[in-house]
Amino acid sequence: MDCIKVFAPGTVANVACGFDVIGLAMDAPGDEMILRRSSEPGIRITAIHGADLPTDPAKNVASVAVQALLQKYEQPDLGIEIEIFKKIHPGSGIGSSAASSAGAVVGVNHLLGEPFTKKQLVRFAMEGERLACGSAHADNVAPAILGGFTLVRSYRPLDITSLHTPEELWVTVIHPQIEVKTSDAREILKQKVLMTDAIRQWGNVGALVAALYQEDYDLISRSLEDVIVEPVRAILIPAFYELKLKCKEAGALGGGISGSGPSVFMLSKGEENARNVAAMMDTVYAPLGVDYKIYVSRINTAGVKVID
Repeated sequence: MDCIKVFAPGTVANVACGFDVIGLAMDAPGDEMILRRSSEPGIRITAIHGADLPTDPAKNVASVAVQALLQKYEQPDLGIEIEIFKKIHPGSGIGSSAASSAGAVVGVNHLLGEPFTKKQLVRFAMEGERLACGSAHADNVAPAILGGFTLVRSYRPLDITSLHTPEELWVTVIHPQIEVKTSDAREILKQKVLMTDAIRQWGNVGALVAALYQEDYDLISRSLEDVIVEPVRAILIPAFYELKLKCKEAGALGGGISGSGPSVFMLSKGEENARNVAAMMDTVYAPLGVDYKIYVSRINTAGVKVID
């Protein structure tokens, strides 16, 4: 195989109480990428459509992730061409850099005959995240590659597990067209937390994991509470608390800030509730004078998919 086309899904990381450990993949939006073997040594970004991003292989997350894969494959000079069709806006908080990193390593792995497992690919994609924000985190790239909900138990050693995805669970995301850089959003976080807050957060994380397996939507709703990070970052997002309140009134189970923002996600039981939540998001944001996009999606349980 000399050429492949893949779909790389957007993702929601920091799923409420699951800061830096729980993420999920969406069916939409997502990037598309074409990857080709080349007789010319080295990785080249041949074109980027839909966003103004660097084509220098040392400065693009997709090529950096692929280089990590080729280094482990022991053919660091293998010729690879990458063409990227960006549908996820950079800085949106729904895994733009993760989609590029994940899509690239999954695609190249296919071109090479799949020498690496999906979990091994996560480590390579994390190098793209290191370039993007200075931290090789996995809570976006893991669900992008593995699909569904994922939990990062540990980074040293890297230990990632897939979680059960209830069949009726949907996600609605609003992306205000403002930029919140991950590095800036991390700078405002507190370095110490109260023990009482930590205990409450641990309880919510454990309950959320249990609720996903039990398909207990009421428990999912009660568990979608972040008492540590959300109170600090909420100031970065227009009308955040009003949006959360109104969306729950419209039928959402709950939600929070997607990644480092500015996107906000809400989980719902069933498509009808998810679309009602989207309508409420529109009602809240329409008067604010802020451009925005709204996405309604099933949870993507497949991760990056070969489409051509």
